[in-house]
Amino acid sequence: MKNLFLLLTLVTMPAFASGDGVHLDDVNIDLSDTESLQKGAGLFVNYCLSCHSAAFVRYNRVAKDLQIPEKVVKDNMMFTTDRIGELMIATMLPKDAKKWFGTVPPDLSLIARSRGPEWLYTYLRSFYLDDSSPSGWNNILFDKVAMPHVLYKLQGARHAVFKKDENGIKVFERFEMVKPGSLNKEEFDAVTRDLTNFLVYVGEPAQMVRYKLGVYVLVFLAIFLVFAYLLKKEYWKDVH
Repeated sequence: MKNLFLLLTLVTMPAFASGDGVHLDDVNIDLSDTESLQKGAGLFVNYCLSCHSAAFVRYNRVAKDLQIPEKVVKDNMMFTTDRIGELMIATMLPKDAKKWFGTVPPDLSLIARSRGPEWLYTYLRSFYLDDSSPSGWNNILFDKVAMPHVLYKLQGARHAVFKKDENGIKVFERFEMVKPGSLNKEEFDAVTRDLTNFLVYVGEPAQMVRYKLGVYVLVFLAIFLVFAYLLKKEYWKDVH
């Protein structure tokens, strides 16, 4: 219980506060899209796991749920010292993270449930260059973010253009590309959607089981309906 309280504290701390007045983009979350979840798992391991843990899920659970062979997980998604039954723990030591970023990156096990998929999807696509930031990056959804833009080689580097409203408050207007990344906008949107989809799965892996059980329940109810109808006809056949 103590660990759960600590985790909830981390994912709801001000470092993930939503920016005022920023529109959250819709994202298609589909936990039946196994290919998307597999891609999202690969992205999480390659771009997130060095700093952020997902300490409420194990590698072998991910392998089973997402239909990834354990050998593939061992060879491509795990550090050499990890074992298939271990939790997905970041390699960065908390003291090092505090030194480099000024804060310890939170565990992401429950971030999708805490903030919502739309927030995550928008956040991942809202970084911009900012010389005043220690990391050189900022985010329109979370001002003065400590996290650097780990996906910048895919998305590219952008400046944010702001304007002032009638009250003199700075409001985001648009992005301007400085250096294109390896992906175009549609491709990068697909990448961040896959990563968001995976983080939604991580927040509650049991959803996968519920989806499968739901199909069996619906089939049972359909069969039961037929027998119930036939039984009703038998009982009421002599009633005029």
